[in-house]
Amino acid sequence: MTVIEKTGWRRTKLLAPVCSFLIAANFSFFQLQAQTAFLAVDAAIAVIDGSAAPYNIVQPGDTVYLMAGTRDKLLIRNFKGTAGKPVTFINKDGIVTINTNSYYGISIINCKYIRFSGQGNSNDFYGIQIKKVAGGSGMGIGSRSSDIEIDHVSIENCFIGGIYAKTDPDCADLVSRNNFTQFNTNIHDNYIANAGNEGLYIGSSFNSGIKLTCNGKDTVVMPPVLDGVKIYNNIIKNTGWDGIQVSSAPLHCQIFNNTILNDSQAEVQNQMSGILMGGGSKCDCNNNFIKDGKGDGIENHGLGGNRIFNNIIVNAGLTYLPNDATQMKHGIFVSDVSIAKDSAVCIFFNDIINPKSDGIRFQSVKSKHNLIASNLIINPGNYNLYELDNTSFSGKDAYVMIPNAVADIQLKNNFFSRTIASAGISATDYTILPGSPLINMGYADNGAITIDFRNQRRLVGGLYDIGAMEYDSGIDTLLHTFNEKPLLYPNPANGTLIIKYLSLTTKSLAVNIFTSNGSSLLQRSNFITVPGIQQLQIEVSHLAAGIYIYSIHDGNQIFSGKFLKF
Repeated sequence: MTVIEKTGWRRTKLLAPVCSFLIAANFSFFQLQAQTAFLAVDAAIAVIDGSAAPYNIVQPGDTVYLMAGTRDKLLIRNFKGTAGKPVTFINKDGIVTINTNSYYGISIINCKYIRFSGQGNSNDFYGIQIKKVAGGSGMGIGSRSSDIEIDHVSIENCFIGGIYAKTDPDCADLVSRNNFTQFNTNIHDNYIANAGNEGLYIGSSFNSGIKLTCNGKDTVVMPPVLDGVKIYNNIIKNTGWDGIQVSSAPLHCQIFNNTILNDSQAEVQNQMSGILMGGGSKCDCNNNFIKDGKGDGIENHGLGGNRIFNNIIVNAGLTYLPNDATQMKHGIFVSDVSIAKDSAVCIFFNDIINPKSDGIRFQSVKSKHNLIASNLIINPGNYNLYELDNTSFSGKDAYVMIPNAVADIQLKNNFFSRTIASAGISATDYTILPGSPLINMGYADNGAITIDFRNQRRLVGGLYDIGAMEYDSGIDTLLHTFNEKPLLYPNPANGTLIIKYLSLTTKSLAVNIFTSNGSSLLQRSNFITVPGIQQLQIEVSHLAAGIYIYSIHDGNQIFSGKFLKF
């Protein structure tokens, strides 16, 4: 059944269709405001078509409620919002669950300016949960869809991928980069686990062309490109192939604040990485945590002109054929697959710990003026291979391997060691310890990077520190930022977690702590009686080690982010 109501203003406030956020900040910020209309769609409805009654009354800025309950699958098509007034699809009255044997869980086709959100209930971090897609992918965004935002959706147990967001040409629609651009693909605050292929597959991997045979005639079509990609705050676990793959995205592309665990479990060659920036891409890749995958930590096969910084990569490829040193996997791998001539790749402030083979393997010779600076690289597996076997390399080449001497690269102020202890960082959370040789030893020309892995300011003191985290990030000097985002510390936490933020009025406050897959662990309410800087103390010592999510609701806005417990 579909229920329709059209009003000037609703008595209660809804999530706005567009979220605002600070780039590379480990939180999300949503403004709540009234809507002009809403439709309520129950769980029996499988197709929501904006060109057919009753949905053809939906206008830009309207909201379509997905009522709580279990569905088989859901197709959304032919909806058009505007840049300032997207059409919002959001859960209501509880969790929307999808469990299907079909080839998709949710499909969004021929839509523009859409927000699809699972944040309809403050007690459920992932209000839309795809539990199983036996024959395909969790979500698909295609058929010339553009300007799409996906947030607070949990996707598990998909035969193929988690989320696919691309439009490929076929004989029925020879869409190409000459007649369509996919703008503003915004995927954040989602949970993806146990996807058979990629966790996120964004943009075509055939950047140089797709060969089609239509009516007996062969033709090569250049697939559309993406302008505006933001992939952030997602948690991705146990993928068969790459954790995140972004290709054909040459403009305004960012991949940040994602957590990727156990990628590439299917061990399919050329499909093995935590994050892959594929052909035709130019993406900044920063503040990601990648651990225990069987593939390379980060692969860069794009156009160049991008930065890779503030990432923590642990045990990349270490469990992939561990007794076969010829099957190499690296912390960061850079190639010439689609590099633009004379462009540069800059690799700054990363922690690369225990990679199977090389810390950084830089195989690009077409790029120029590349810079690898202020990185911490610990215990690359190829050290003994190069040092002891009959090769032309020495053990130190395993930290940054440059196979071709003509490559144009500068190495500045990196720290290389066989052990974590000698680097002076914690073996559990990788924070810099007092007296560490990393402190104040970073390279001065840092590429305009002003934050560290924890989104705390860089620089502290007179000089930069090496690695993903600055030592003592100066909590008390950051009070001016509280009107933009909450400040959470220590992160990682062990005993008490402190959250500070600025409130200019008296208001009700609710704090929620969730597991990484969205299960609620703690709910706390408070009332702010005195405006100003607020400090919340939350006891987390009883929590098991792992990744957790927090959210703060203060009446008309929502802040959320991640923290680590060790």
